[in-house]
Amino acid sequence: MKTHLPKVNPDGRKWHVIDADGVVLGRLAAQVANILRGKNKPVFTPHLDAGDFVVVINAEKVRLTGKKETQKKYMTYSGWRGGERYISVTELRQRNPEMLIHRAVRGMVPKNRLGRALLTKLKVYRGSTHPHAAQQPAPLTLAK
Repeated sequence: MKTHLPKVNPDGRKWHVIDADGVVLGRLAAQVANILRGKNKPVFTPHLDAGDFVVVINAEKVRLTGKKETQKKYMTYSGWRGGERYISVTELRQRNPEMLIHRAVRGMVPKNRLGRALLTKLKVYRGSTHPHAAQQPAPLTLAK
């Protein structure tokens, strides 16, 4: 008996819009990663990109628990000596709140070529408007 390999139709991908207002960051990122990966579909295959597009709005209103708002720091490294840079969550939320959600989701997808392809289907915006109205994204509600 041969192994069944499902064919993924790129035109059949759905669009979802998620409001991040008051939602805990880690819970939001886990749900988004599952949708991007296609784990909510019966045709899920680990090596195929079967997921849908996800639009996240109100990125600046995402919630963090505990003392993460003041104590958590994100590190970037330029590759040069002395090139480590640290930025706190409060400063990152002021400068680029979209990056908070993007980095959380990036940590929950595979760390390979497939993971990079999955992240191209993630669209994160501050505020309640987004430029993807033509795709008619279906609203998806998450527990707060």
